[in-house]
Amino acid sequence: GEDPAAQQVVVDLAERTGAFRGAASGALYGLSDEGVPSDNTLEPLRLTTVNQKPPAGAQHPNGDALVVADPFFRNGGQYIQINVQDMYAQWTYENAGGVIPCNQVCFDNYMEKLAWVVDQVSKSPYADRIVYVPFNEPDGIWYGTSTGNAAQYQTRINALLTQWKAAVEYIREHHKGARVMGTNDAVFRARNYGDFLTYARDNNVLPDFVSWHQLDSTGLNPLNNNYFRNNYETYRNLERERGIAPIPININEYGGNRDLTVPGQLIQYVAMFEEAKVDAGGKAYWTAAGLLGGDVVETNKPGGGWWFYKMYADMAGSDTVKVTPPVPTTIDKLEAIAAIDDNRRQARIIAGGGTSTDFDVVVNNIDPELFGENVNVTLAATTWSGQNSDAPPPAVLLDQDFTPENGSLTIPVRGLGVHGDGGPNIDLMSAYEIVLSPGGNGSRQPTDLPWRASYEAELATITAGAVQTFGTPSNWNAAAASGTRHVGNLTQATSAVTFDVDVPAAGPYKLSILYGNQTGQPSQQMLTVNGAQAQVVDYQATLNFQWRTRKDVVVELAAGANQIRLAKAHPVLGTGVGQATLDRIDLEPALAGPPIRQYEAERSQTKGDVTYEYDQPQQSGAGYLSLKRGGEAMFTVYAEEDGYYDLDFRHNSPGRPGTVAATIGLDRRVVDGAVLRANPG
Repeated sequence: GEDPAAQQVVVDLAERTGAFRGAASGALYGLSDEGVPSDNTLEPLRLTTVNQKPPAGAQHPNGDALVVADPFFRNGGQYIQINVQDMYAQWTYENAGGVIPCNQVCFDNYMEKLAWVVDQVSKSPYADRIVYVPFNEPDGIWYGTSTGNAAQYQTRINALLTQWKAAVEYIREHHKGARVMGTNDAVFRARNYGDFLTYARDNNVLPDFVSWHQLDSTGLNPLNNNYFRNNYETYRNLERERGIAPIPININEYGGNRDLTVPGQLIQYVAMFEEAKVDAGGKAYWTAAGLLGGDVVETNKPGGGWWFYKMYADMAGSDTVKVTPPVPTTIDKLEAIAAIDDNRRQARIIAGGGTSTDFDVVVNNIDPELFGENVNVTLAATTWSGQNSDAPPPAVLLDQDFTPENGSLTIPVRGLGVHGDGGPNIDLMSAYEIVLSPGGNGSRQPTDLPWRASYEAELATITAGAVQTFGTPSNWNAAAASGTRHVGNLTQATSAVTFDVDVPAAGPYKLSILYGNQTGQPSQQMLTVNGAQAQVVDYQATLNFQWRTRKDVVVELAAGANQIRLAKAHPVLGTGVGQATLDRIDLEPALAGPPIRQYEAERSQTKGDVTYEYDQPQQSGAGYLSLKRGGEAMFTVYAEEDGYYDLDFRHNSPGRPGTVAATIGLDRRVVDGAVLRANPG
């Protein structure tokens, strides 16, 4: 029910704010090679742009823009940015002249590389879909235009602008129709961008995209002068003052390690970018390449962040509408994106971030001509799964019909599971999706989720270990941690973390251990339950000790109170090899087999001649699809393990009985013999 003290997000379906842009889900070095990541993880995200290295760039062993172009574009991508300076092997790029600003020796060396890149790209079949970024973070690298010394600044900005002009003129002369992006500063400064726009206007070298980076947490802080919304308005004012028509903006690096992979952090950026209708391509490159900024695991597994971007992609084809979140007063804050689709007769809202308490989403001006008297509301949640762990589809928390009062509904958003130790609510790291559809017909999904509880390692009993804090606003580029803390230094013979847990019934439980292992090889801890059961837990290596992944173990627990102990050593089993840091454990009843999941057609991604219907009492969910000739529905389904699974399709196909009504494909390959046949009635 409603909580009068809950924060509120207000959505006005009558005030449209423009076509959904959906361009904030790219990543710097998000792709590595053909199949890395897989097409299955790319296509559902409906990516607009990514940022890769130029052909044969020495900065990375893979991620060549022209190598990943085919998988990117065949999965719907629109344009690839290339950082030309990534031709250099070293970060922060070898400066051949050895001085700041980049002198003639430095620039001549650069121009040789630029010429080679332009020659390669201009001959590519993808030439018209590559965007050149001539300089990367010139406010620091080679030019140092971030200086506070006025005379020094003038010398440096003059050098940058002169060389920008030479580079852009070369690109446009030798690659007809080429697009460029810049200046690509690490931090937006009105001084720098004002001088850049004046010079570029007067010298006919304005970019096709203006870009800068929003990396540290001050970009989320409404009280800081680096707050993105302020930067955006300041930049647009700079254009207006100079008589320059609005240039498309790309925030082509955003987020710190505390934000990446965390739905509740990512939505805070994406909501602002979507509101401003800017591209953001994309998430910063801080850790491993080729995994869409950490949202894909082992090429084909989705993490919690991936499911957030899937929620975002599912708004394609809609109009965004006005959202009023609570008045922002802190860095981390509740944000939301909302959109309405007249053809689908659906409204979608994604909300979350910045709050560890329940909140309400108030939806106003629900049009009865579009939705009918009754409105079906589904609420689903995805939360953080670690930097290197996959996650199941969002959990459905509510699927119910409501009758709006005076065109309004208040939808309470509540938590996922419980925190048995009284620790911080994981809602802080979650994103929630609300879908409104015409109600009154069809069946509704049961939403009784299995019991689940989480326990923070730092709140357990710790022996010979140390609590460490990561991923706070002041430490924004340290990796996210559940509750911002984990337990490390568990290296002594006596080291252990003991969790007091309480479960509702006796039986087998899945124990999920969120850990880090920086040893470069498998490590071990000793697991005991209630002082009796003992086993070795093996942990695969992770990128570093902060990069968390999940280990699942089945344990037998008694009803009520239990003790779970993870230790370096055991009197019988001996001492485990290596070490591991512990962040959190989760408990839920162990299933005998894979869970049965239901995927509603009216929520799938569609192409071609498809209509959305809501008029049949026997339909599953809020509605159904009518696929005409050439129409397609794509379901993104998830399996925990490799193997064979039964797929049942609930459909009704008019026509002569037995004739083929639709073909079935798996991973874009037609499955021989798998068809839906006409079954009138």
